[in-house]
Amino acid sequence: MKDFKDFLLRGNLVDMAVGIVIGVAFVALVNAFVGDIITPIIGAIGGKTDFGSLSFTINGSVFRYGDFINYVVSFVVIAAVIFFLVVKPMNALMARRKTEPPVDETVKSCPHCLSSIPAAASVCSFCTRDVGAAV
Repeated sequence: MKDFKDFLLRGNLVDMAVGIVIGVAFVALVNAFVGDIITPIIGAIGGKTDFGSLSFTINGSVFRYGDFINYVVSFVVIAAVIFFLVVKPMNALMARRKTEPPVDETVKSCPHCLSSIPAAASVCSFCTRDVGAAV
């Protein structure tokens, strides 16, 4: 029983559960945004506020392409929201917190002895082998 308790209270499992709950709430928020704001804007431009009723019939088979349009709009808006509100800020934050030194463009590594040599060098000053012309 102690092992099961340790498994349940392990940090990764709890973090994953919190992420799933927040993800479900986020999906509900974005779906409300699409349904209440984006779809009426598209409807104002195109003349229809709900595409779900759009369909056509061929030989008695009904093709409801309006639902597909609704799902495509939802997908595009969800992808845009995630990109602009999650991915872009996280990339900016990670770039700001980056601890790696900047790459020095004035030096390169010798492919033979792995010593640092000037980027314009065509011969390694350590092993005296050709390293190719500078580009």
